[in-house]
Amino acid sequence: MITLDLSGKKALVMGVTNQRSLGYAIAEKLHQAGAELFFSYQSERLKEDVEKLARPLGARIFQADVTRDEELDALFQEVGRAWGGLDYLVHAIAFAPREAMEGRYLDTRRQDWLLALEVSAYSLVAVAQRAEPLFREGGSLVTLTYYASEKVVPKYNVMAVAKSALEASVRYLAYELGPKGVRVNAISAGPVRTVAARSIPGFMKMYDRVAQVAPLKRNVTQEEVGHLGLFLLSPLASGITGEVVYVDAGYHIMGMELEG
Repeated sequence: MITLDLSGKKALVMGVTNQRSLGYAIAEKLHQAGAELFFSYQSERLKEDVEKLARPLGARIFQADVTRDEELDALFQEVGRAWGGLDYLVHAIAFAPREAMEGRYLDTRRQDWLLALEVSAYSLVAVAQRAEPLFREGGSLVTLTYYASEKVVPKYNVMAVAKSALEASVRYLAYELGPKGVRVNAISAGPVRTVAARSIPGFMKMYDRVAQVAPLKRNVTQEEVGHLGLFLLSPLASGITGEVVYVDAGYHIMGMELEG
């Protein structure tokens, strides 16, 4: 049996909003393995909830809106002051206005498209820029994507385009950070009943359909996403970078389902 001991490792988890979020699922596994945690959150309205989440994990917290350079600068300066370096970074941040996901992609407004791409894709680049000087050799960055980056998922719309840009960014960042011994990967999780996911129009239909079609005939759990995040961040995945790794009960391998 392999025991994963990350004692002494430092992990920044960005985008934890509630106990059901996938970022929190990864954070829990990092904590159980002994890593020290830092959470960032978007705005003052989230502070109280994030404090409650951080307390049992012994995590520090810091406010940083990824659309504001000065707040990102302050976050990474604080991480540097507190720890002197960084081992792991979890980017669990995405947003698109609901109206951009309710209608046709064809009707997406310019401002909604730009906002979705800025928050959901460019933020990974902005974060990696600031993390680069802090990363220790053997460092690892993980972000969260979804299968709609490759295939049409009705109503995912502009968020699908943002996830495509995110996945391309993973490859370029992996290439450029690789010489420093830093790995960059993305987790493509099947639908999980998080608060954010439930805001997607038609999510429950999608959730039920995946359970019917996936080879394992079920959906994945938060814990399974957490386990994959822990693996990709840890030395167990030391040879893996630039990848999109699926945890979706096998749904993405299916081309057609026939009865009987």
